[in-house]
Amino acid sequence: MKVSSRTLHIAWDDAGCLCPIGDLFNYAAPDDASLEGEDTAEVTNCHQKNEMPCLSERLTDGGYEDDNAYCLYARKKYRKGEQVLLGYGIYTNMELLEHYGFVLTENPNEKTFIQLDMDICSVSTWPKDSLYIQPNGQPSFALLCALRLWTTPSNRRKTVSFQIYSGSLVSTENELKVMKWLISKCEGTLQQLPTTLEFDESLLAFLRKIQNSINCRTDVKQSSFEKVFAMFLQFYHVEMDYSDRSQIPARLVQPLERWELAVQWRCNYKKTLTKCILYCKSIVHDLSLQTNKQ
Repeated sequence: MKVSSRTLHIAWDDAGCLCPIGDLFNYAAPDDASLEGEDTAEVTNCHQKNEMPCLSERLTDGGYEDDNAYCLYARKKYRKGEQVLLGYGIYTNMELLEHYGFVLTENPNEKTFIQLDMDICSVSTWPKDSLYIQPNGQPSFALLCALRLWTTPSNRRKTVSFQIYSGSLVSTENELKVMKWLISKCEGTLQQLPTTLEFDESLLAFLRKIQNSINCRTDVKQSSFEKVFAMFLQFYHVEMDYSDRSQIPARLVQPLERWELAVQWRCNYKKTLTKCILYCKSIVHDLSLQTNKQ
């Protein structure tokens, strides 16, 4: 069993290290936009002067340097009173939840995976962790290439592989097959899940409300989650005092926070699948119109 603590990384010890002040900074997910803007000129100057890498070349905002110090860097100019955010590295929401105990509503580095048949993974050389759906609902470049190759007849794959890996469509027919397959797969995945997105969003709102409630009895009774909450209490062997003005017992605060995080992750996962369905349907619609015009 591996135990991970919320610490900064050092190369010689998996346990990490504690850093005064540095441990308190909240996370800002790095993306392509964070590598542009104010710092562009600084990077150019660094290359011209042959100096050490500047802020914009870093994937993280901190690290143990050669001068035996843990150095933290700011990518932007902060105003007085503004919160300082640091990039710990590129993490998905599941990784953030596992290692740091939170998730982001908007995470540019999120990866949503769907179950793929072995033959889809085997037709291309892409690593399996590159076959995912992006936060905006679009399939990753690798997933799109793999599906285009997979839907191509085996006797033609070698001929069109260069075209596929360059990011080009094989044909309208091939692209329609890919998009329709993705629609069917995402819809099937959503249908197999025990709860819907609508249910999870309502549950998430309930959990946030109940944690701040000053009258737990009334809020639970007025919600549609009374039975669900009763099962939660039973699991933790807690009998609530449903007298007026009753609040959540202190021992349930952390379990409720964990429950909320789990539901938040579920919501994000389902939203991405829903976005993928809408994206693929729009592509199918546009390609169908083009075919009809021809």
